[in-house]
Amino acid sequence: MEKVKYNNISLYFFLTFLLLLISLSFFYSCGANIFSVDDDIKLGEDIDREIKSRPKEFPMLEGNQDVKDYVNRIGKTILNNSTIIEYKNIFPYNFQIINDTIVNAFCTPGGYIYIYTGLMKFVDNEATLAGVMAHEIAHAEMRHVTQRITAAYGVNILLSIVLGGNPSAFADIVANLFVGLGFLANSRADEEESDNLSIRYLMTTKYYPGAILFFFDKIHEEQKKKGEVPGALDRLLSTHPLPNDRVENVKKQLKDLKIKQEPTKGVFTEEYQIIKQKLR
Repeated sequence: MEKVKYNNISLYFFLTFLLLLISLSFFYSCGANIFSVDDDIKLGEDIDREIKSRPKEFPMLEGNQDVKDYVNRIGKTILNNSTIIEYKNIFPYNFQIINDTIVNAFCTPGGYIYIYTGLMKFVDNEATLAGVMAHEIAHAEMRHVTQRITAAYGVNILLSIVLGGNPSAFADIVANLFVGLGFLANSRADEEESDNLSIRYLMTTKYYPGAILFFFDKIHEEQKKKGEVPGALDRLLSTHPLPNDRVENVKKQLKDLKIKQEPTKGVFTEEYQIIKQKLR
């Protein structure tokens, strides 16, 4: 009798575990996220600390307070004027500059956004930089990084969190983001979603909403000029894929939203050129 009871208990746990695994498979296929919003903030803090501890890999811009203030002002303008940015009063949004020739920007959980001076020198006007920054804000808002971490770590980390927590989980994730996994390249779906939101975020600001197209055009211009992907763009295109259908999607969004560009409106070229000169 005891043996039957024991077998029934074992069967119960086996079926429960099997059901959990099946649920997780469905969970991941829907692009779900096991992390809470507070987890995003904590993970972003840990990654920011790790970035600051690697000055050779991530040389933060020293001095140039007016340039830093300028970039932060652009970021705050987007956050303060868009009514559809859900976590703007929850995430500790901040915008930091990495002093490197790489043309790139990236976002970590919790709204930590990093812009390379290489990207600032690459673009030609303030609206384009605002379009790229709005794109990165969208990655934070959609919590794309922790979605990708959820998918990358799979069942193991979920079970460790669900079944009592794992105090070293965050440390392991942060370490692996810098070794092997890198910053987990964005998927085409993530990029398209962030492009769409970049347009919508800028619609209620002073900037031309389709300014991210200027960035795409500049990349294609450089590729045609050199006949290949310029070295400074390698990291950008590896983490932010730019297939033609992504460009066409932005054009379609602008058409559907009836947004037309006026040559001198919402671009802000002159002030931006002054800032670029300071970066030299």
